[in-house]
Amino acid sequence: METDEKQLLHLVFGGELDSLDEVRFRDLEELDVVGIYPNYKSAYAAWKSKAQQTVDNAHMRYFIVHLHRLLNPDDEADGEQ
Repeated sequence: METDEKQLLHLVFGGELDSLDEVRFRDLEELDVVGIYPNYKSAYAAWKSKAQQTVDNAHMRYFIVHLHRLLNPDDEADGEQ
């Protein structure tokens, strides 16, 4: 699928934390990799869905990683949140 829109790749993943005080996962083997998304808006929708599904577990956390910032650290975020 070709598009002129710039790809701003984002990774959504989560897992259960050891404690609520820091980001340290209980079991790295159990990390939930939700997916890689072409923009922040779609990554946010996936993050929100997974976060709402696990709302009863206070230790479960999901994160959005801005892969495009890791791949091209000198590029600006193009107004992204």
